Amino acid sequence: MGLLLAIAIWLMTIVTVVWFALTKWTFPAVASEHGAAIDSQFTLTWIIVAIAFFLSQMALGYFVWRYRSTGERNERAIYTHGNPKVEMFFTVLTAIVFVTVAILGQRVWINVHLNAAAADAVHVEVVGQQFNWNFHYPGADGKFGRSKPELYNDEDNSPMARPGPLGLDPSDPAGKDDLVNVGLLVLPVNREANVTLYSKDVTHSLFIPNMRFKQDAVPGLKVSLHFKPIKEGRYEIACAELCGLGHHNMRAFLEVKSQADYDKWLAEKSKQ
Repeated sequence: MGLLLAIAIWLMTIVTVVWFALTKWTFPAVASEHGAAIDSQFTLTWIIVAIAFFLSQMALGYFVWRYRSTGERNERAIYTHGNPKVEMFFTVLTAIVFVTVAILGQRVWINVHLNAAAADAVHVEVVGQQFNWNFHYPGADGKFGRSKPELYNDEDNSPMARPGPLGLDPSDPAGKDDLVNVGLLVLPVNREANVTLYSKDVTHSLFIPNMRFKQDAVPGLKVSLHFKPIKEGRYEIACAELCGLGHHNMRAFLEVKSQADYDKWLAEKSKQ
């Protein structure tokens, strides 16, 4: 019986690994500069996990067979305290492998989160709320207007609304030419976008799969990070954090345009 169980474990392991390797597990097409590095990190992680899974299941099958019951009468199980040297070896080996993978992954994370954005980056504030994404652009002066929570007006979502959904202070000169767009983020291609993310109510998570971009929006915190779109097109934005009964409706879109089309869109919105 032990041999049959071992064979079953080995066969299931082999079939699982082969099926996973031959199946095309693809992400949405990469559309950001750092996306290829993210995908490479995922591939490396999959390979390492697959090797660990295969070897551990093969070992499990071997031990099931090796220490099976022989069917002798009055047979008793053998209790063992283990082998400290073997345990230490595999513990250190596992730590080395996973720490190395984590360090390699930090290279991409640091570039997106800690390094400064380019000097000519487009600055956008992204504000999450139940159940919309608001996108706040500075005007020609390059300065964001002051927001006040007591001025929030979710009934007025027009691009130049004052105070509007973000509670822009009408008395602040810096906010006179600001643009607020609900449900649509527009960016120029091949130019970094410096995104400042925060929330009006509960925790949300801005997720743009094609950009390999995901970041939580936490009430009371402003988080800045940047990415560079490299392909024009229209991409879905989702909230990846359960934020209430309407969570499934909290979606928006990112439109990546040429610089000329972006400037034209910005000018048209400002005229409103």
